[in-house]
Amino acid sequence: MLPPIDNVINVPLPIVCAFMAVLGAIIGSFLTVVIHRIPLEQSIVFPASTCPRCHVAIKFYDNIPIVSYLLLRGRCRACGAGISARYPAVEALTAILFAAVTWHDGLSFALAFDLAFAASMLALIFIDAEHMILPNAITYPGVIFALITRVAVPYLAGPAHFDDLPQLMSAFPSLPVWLVSLIGAAIGALAGGGSLWLMGFMWEKLRGVEAMGFGDVKMMLMVGAFLGWRLTILTILLGALSGSIAGIIVMYRRGGRNLQMMLPFGIFLGIGSIVSLLFGSRIIIWYASQFR
Repeated sequence: MLPPIDNVINVPLPIVCAFMAVLGAIIGSFLTVVIHRIPLEQSIVFPASTCPRCHVAIKFYDNIPIVSYLLLRGRCRACGAGISARYPAVEALTAILFAAVTWHDGLSFALAFDLAFAASMLALIFIDAEHMILPNAITYPGVIFALITRVAVPYLAGPAHFDDLPQLMSAFPSLPVWLVSLIGAAIGALAGGGSLWLMGFMWEKLRGVEAMGFGDVKMMLMVGAFLGWRLTILTILLGALSGSIAGIIVMYRRGGRNLQMMLPFGIFLGIGSIVSLLFGSRIIIWYASQFR
């Protein structure tokens, strides 16, 4: 394991969080492109961003995260067309998320991996909310990224960074850390994607209705491989709870219409995965303490 970064870079954590919030807003600006273009199967690199109405290229000074939207009062400089509030919302949420993950991890070699995971979850949440899909262009590379993370992070930041790894190492003391971590990734992927697939398969056989899209399964394969089985189960529980609450609200407001096409489950799984990343271990410890 490498020595902690904060032994080398002695910067107060609040200052680091502020810097990462600025970086998060910049990354959030890129995520808005990802969220808009990937469902349309367009390149996220070319062409440069343009106004969807007048197709005039957006100048660099009109593309400053959050600030440009406020200065332009949410309108295109060239034609005056309204700009979706989703853009500053994604930028602001990414800034907050980057600051929160940094506060959670501190100056750690695992920080970049957790930030990338959180950013991908945020992109999936917004894409699923708008298009009701969870694109393979994110979930497939996400699974590979999760496996790379499980191999690298135990050596960079220590095995304790993963919620499930200390217990697995005690169960397999003769195996190398990277292999035990990959075993944990496989168990987590099975707990996440496997359990959702099984529930959907059983529901479809019993009721003859598709209960869950395969995109949710692939998303949870990624989440499970990254977080491990304990936090993955918590993610599903949090997703089901928040989805149920949202479903009751929507059902009340829309008069009991069929919710199957109203509430993409990926939204709530994404929220649950972020909550699990930041607070999952504490939630599990608190819950277990209630039975002592």
